[in-house]
Amino acid sequence: MRAACIQMRSGTHPDANFEAARLLIEKAADKGATLIATPEMTGLLQRRPNAFWDAVKFPEDDPLIEKFASLSKRLGVTLLVGSLAVKTAERRAANRSFLFDSSGNLTATYDKIHLFDVDLGRGQKWQESALYDAGDEAVLADIPGAQIGLTICYDVRFAALYRRLAQSGAQIIAVPAAFTAPTGRAHWEVLLRARAIETGNFILAPAQGGLHEDGRTTWGRSMIVGPWGDVLAASNNDEPGIILADLDLADVDAARAKVPAWGLGTAFD
Repeated sequence: MRAACIQMRSGTHPDANFEAARLLIEKAADKGATLIATPEMTGLLQRRPNAFWDAVKFPEDDPLIEKFASLSKRLGVTLLVGSLAVKTAERRAANRSFLFDSSGNLTATYDKIHLFDVDLGRGQKWQESALYDAGDEAVLADIPGAQIGLTICYDVRFAALYRRLAQSGAQIIAVPAAFTAPTGRAHWEVLLRARAIETGNFILAPAQGGLHEDGRTTWGRSMIVGPWGDVLAASNNDEPGIILADLDLADVDAARAKVPAWGLGTAFD
């Protein structure tokens, strides 16, 4: 299976963000990718609350969902839209992943469980819970030849979620992200490789990168990590683009056979 991660620099205009994503998704498909993942907040990065609420829509009214469904069908690929902001009530939203099969069917969604409420200092304060409601369900989905666990960004710091997905059958876990520059520089690669090693999973981590229209800066450096913790593909910058890797799912069983700790309980279970 050839997998691709799309690295973006989403802005404040959903239609423009879709077009940017479309071009990169098409490029990945042209290079043989059959599983393609985009980053967190593919459709919108907007820090201003009033402008945010002007842009987000209920899922049934969001044209981007149908556009991505049609794109996956036209290209004949499994497409994970890492997340879109979708309205769930007046002035409440979900940070939601959308998984489409190669016929354009929506096969799974996942709402981000762990919301990014942090104060990093030097003006880097984030309170995702001011806009979003947290999800409450881990999601494992079938794709051709494998099962994929769905997570989003800050989830990567919570190892129990990844262990649960692996024990439930995941061979691949997606971590679409819009990591801040300070946390990305310090923790991004370490966390992704740790989650791969702990679970014996492939990790797909498509990222946002660079200075965005709303003023935030994200880390980029999208990665695909193998079940032994080896980096199979990585971006070394913040620029929009794609990375690709061929995933041999036999490597999952091989890694887990060597170090079977991923399947054991803990003293606190």
